[in-house]
Amino acid sequence: MKTTLQPVVFKTISELMRGMGMPKPLHPLVALVNYDIATISRENAGRSFLIDFYKISFKKDFRGQVKYGQGYYDFEEGGLAFLAPNQLVTMSGDESSYDGYTLYFHTDLISGYQLGKNIHHYGFFAYAVNEALFLSDKEKRIIGNLFDCIAAELETNTDTFSQDVLVSQIELLLNHSNRFYNRQFLTRKAVNNDLISQMDTYLTARFENHLSGLPTVQEVADELRVSPRYLTDMLNSLSGQSTQQHIHNRLIETAKVSLSTTRLSIGEIAYQLGFEHPQSFNKLFKRYTNLSPNAFRQSFN
Repeated sequence: MKTTLQPVVFKTISELMRGMGMPKPLHPLVALVNYDIATISRENAGRSFLIDFYKISFKKDFRGQVKYGQGYYDFEEGGLAFLAPNQLVTMSGDESSYDGYTLYFHTDLISGYQLGKNIHHYGFFAYAVNEALFLSDKEKRIIGNLFDCIAAELETNTDTFSQDVLVSQIELLLNHSNRFYNRQFLTRKAVNNDLISQMDTYLTARFENHLSGLPTVQEVADELRVSPRYLTDMLNSLSGQSTQQHIHNRLIETAKVSLSTTRLSIGEIAYQLGFEHPQSFNKLFKRYTNLSPNAFRQSFN
């Protein structure tokens, strides 16, 4: 009978470095691993790890796939992938050729800094594996230079400014990543528009089938096989709306059709759309149209 190995939990970066058979980190709260020297022990290859810190992988060129969570990310063209604390990662131990870095940094490094308060604004830490950031050659050079600067700082003797500099460099890396993700949303506009079309088709069918309960962001994201945060960031980049706002807009448009073409009561329309209470439907409709459902219906008479 095949047994499933439990994930190995690493609470500190030092523990992880030991598990990888590498020297202890130059700083207890941050480590930069060069793929040229990184090795995974045979017994740990292919095993899942749960790390209690942030992870940013930068691969310039790589032939093969790396597993993150339950999926695989194809780094064929190189790029960036992000993991927040307490997410699963599987180290393959593949002998394929890597060229790049992985940066690990603990939440304690950035606590007390503005970055510690704002880290949740960098939504890509919650993206799924197939939503990694693909980089152009120019972007690779920029990111590579930032990693080189972090490496140089880690090799410098620690002083009272070391942590300030490291946090600033990490923040700059994240800000560039935000910029490049925004570019990716725009350059993949055709793909994203298709995703929006699939979402609208799903929402239309859902409202027509009169299912109980309102559609949630998680439900829609699961249907589209993307992460909720990626879906919202993509929509916001293209339309200035969140996923929740997009769902509400589709709901309101469906409600308008029912109000203007049927004799259904306001309560019946509300229940068909998934509301438990007509009052909640009335409130949402008025918020988006500045009219009550009844006033909207009367405007057609």
